[in-house]
Amino acid sequence: MSDRLILTLSCRDRRGITARVTGLLFEQGGNVLEAQQFNDIADGEFFMRVAFAPGGTTIEGYRRALTGLAEELGLRWTLRAASDKRRVLILVSKFDHCLSDLLYRQRLGELPMDVVAIAGNHPRAVLSAALPDGVPYHHLPVTPETKPQQEAALRALIDATGAELVVLARYMQVLSDALSAELAGRCINIHHSFLPGFKGAKPYHQAHARGVKMIGATAHYVTADLDEGPIIHQDVEPISHADAPEDLVRKGRDIERRVLAEAVRLHLEDRVLLNGSRTVVFRS
Repeated sequence: MSDRLILTLSCRDRRGITARVTGLLFEQGGNVLEAQQFNDIADGEFFMRVAFAPGGTTIEGYRRALTGLAEELGLRWTLRAASDKRRVLILVSKFDHCLSDLLYRQRLGELPMDVVAIAGNHPRAVLSAALPDGVPYHHLPVTPETKPQQEAALRALIDATGAELVVLARYMQVLSDALSAELAGRCINIHHSFLPGFKGAKPYHQAHARGVKMIGATAHYVTADLDEGPIIHQDVEPISHADAPEDLVRKGRDIERRVLAEAVRLHLEDRVLLNGSRTVVFRS
């Protein structure tokens, strides 16, 4: 096995966790290539991400060895090959700048994902983005009266495609509490505002009316609390008194696409660990 393996774990903090984990990897023939850890002093939690060359041991062998350690230390852990591409479903509405950017970065090899389907609540014709060959587009129209049926169709699509991650690429529909709970930790949304603040309709116009000097965007995991999920990545853009609302919209589109792409990359590379309503992000 020449591929790197990525181990992520969290547990209650105690002495010796790093030594026990790296010692186990050494005993199995592994060679640590990258290791990051965080001790949350306030909450008493420990988080760690390790990328390592496996040596002669199979991934199943590491899993067997880690199972025993996990029982002893109470670890919550994942282990996978770095080359494994996640199956991703992208949801979109009329604005497709984030969708186009994600697909472009995938073609460049920046995002290790397999886009299994694209779905939207508007017909394919409203999108200007060129979709990859072989990736189907599913039109899932929705009205307030048909929302339960539309979400049932969306659930069926997620199950049928085996999607491991759902990305809301400016998908302008609020997911129900039940669906948000089902997708906890594997559904990423881009919010066109530097949360918290300027929520609701036309946030850039609200920002302009308040004379703000910076605008931003926030990528977060979806939860039942609208736009309150654990934040993965944020960015801002300076503006001035000379910027009209249209200028803010233009600049905002650029922030949105790069913030969402970075959040997706961090998730795909197992660099985001949930810590209650917050996240621990091990950046490269």
